[in-house]
Amino acid sequence: MYIEQLYTNCLAEAAYYIESEGEAAIVDPIRETDAYIEMATARDAKIKYVFETHVHADFVSGHLDLAAATGAEIVFGSGAETNYAVHEAKDGEIFRIGKITIEAMHTPGHTPESTCYLLRDEAGTQKAIFTGDTLFVGDVGRPDLLDGKMTKEALAGMMYDSLQKIKSLPDELVVYPAHGPGSACGKNIGKETWSTLGVQKRTNYALQDMTREAFVDTLTHGLAAPPQYYFDDAKINKRGYAPLADVLAKNVQALTLSAFDSEISNGALVLDARSPLVFEEGFIPNAVNIGLDDKYAWWAGTLIAISTPLVIVAPEGREEESVRRLARIGYENVRGYLEGGFETWLKAGRKVETIRSIEPGEFADARAAAEVLDVRNPGEWANGHIEGAKFIPLGELEARLSELDPTEEYLIHCGGGYRSMIAASLMRRHDFEHLVNVHGGFSKMKAVVPELVVSGEAVA
Repeated sequence: MYIEQLYTNCLAEAAYYIESEGEAAIVDPIRETDAYIEMATARDAKIKYVFETHVHADFVSGHLDLAAATGAEIVFGSGAETNYAVHEAKDGEIFRIGKITIEAMHTPGHTPESTCYLLRDEAGTQKAIFTGDTLFVGDVGRPDLLDGKMTKEALAGMMYDSLQKIKSLPDELVVYPAHGPGSACGKNIGKETWSTLGVQKRTNYALQDMTREAFVDTLTHGLAAPPQYYFDDAKINKRGYAPLADVLAKNVQALTLSAFDSEISNGALVLDARSPLVFEEGFIPNAVNIGLDDKYAWWAGTLIAISTPLVIVAPEGREEESVRRLARIGYENVRGYLEGGFETWLKAGRKVETIRSIEPGEFADARAAAEVLDVRNPGEWANGHIEGAKFIPLGELEARLSELDPTEEYLIHCGGGYRSMIAASLMRRHDFEHLVNVHGGFSKMKAVVPELVVSGEAVA
């Protein structure tokens, strides 16, 4: 028996390769399927099943492309309601892979069809459970992603029952969830990407003894709004999608400067995928900066509507990557990338904008003549923030710009500097001229100017 977790950091997503006696299964694949096929080929195995723990909302799953390439059967839990043929597993149904078995455990709560897959080894011993978005390390799946089709309270009640079923399993069982830290599919997922059920029984708030009413209240309290693209991706995964190769063939297009100009004139948004440190030194007016070296696709999906036409300014040699990672979340309205990148814009003598940045050591003096804008998430804010700062999480910033004064100067910071430059680029698009980014963000500021840091949950 062989199990390997394949983790995609920018989506905080875990897929799994399972193999026994030349037969393999993939659990929750991302849209790019080459890694799974190459692994099976290298290990002389044939992929027999693609198990989906639920209809995903945070990425376009690779099950259709993988099944088409390998002949594998797609397995969902009962009630998946897809527009294409799948095997809907009954609760307790057994699937054989070589000498091991996978048992489908219907565990509704995150979604109605959510299903965990319990693995037994060659001796029939329960060894691992693939929990999808039902059970994470330190958390459970949020119950509010059905876009009004079912109340979050009703789904939370289902989750309560599902967790009782999981809690009856052995403590030594390895828990393999679909997401790790940073995913918005839970409220506060722990830093590890796997655990044991015994550890989760002791430490996970959702597995502690409580009444159904208390659980429902706990699970539905304090949920931040999900990223806007989640509802789009759930629909895509239900109805099906074009093969990734076709999307890349259409979207990975080098644009001359004149063609690039034409797309902008026709309403395309410039997405600059260079690093924040490079972007601040010069960028195309009205460009939004979301750097490739972090949660690029996730933030694009959070801040940009899926229908928005995009043209990309990418780091040299990473043009296809910038398109492919958008396709992971169903963003396929990419008109191309600027051939030659930002250098092409510079050589043409076009207008360039910049964003000023300061080091944490300069922050105390700069603060005297400016407003401080913190764009981190509520949990980060509660663990410590700059006294007197204005707090608007990045995901809410564009909708709340009316709370800010375009004539004021703002010192913008996040946790480490990535999100603050995204924020600055968004604000510049909306005619905020007096913007200063703080390099290193709060993580460095609290070390350099600890006297300005306060704690507490109050939101400024």
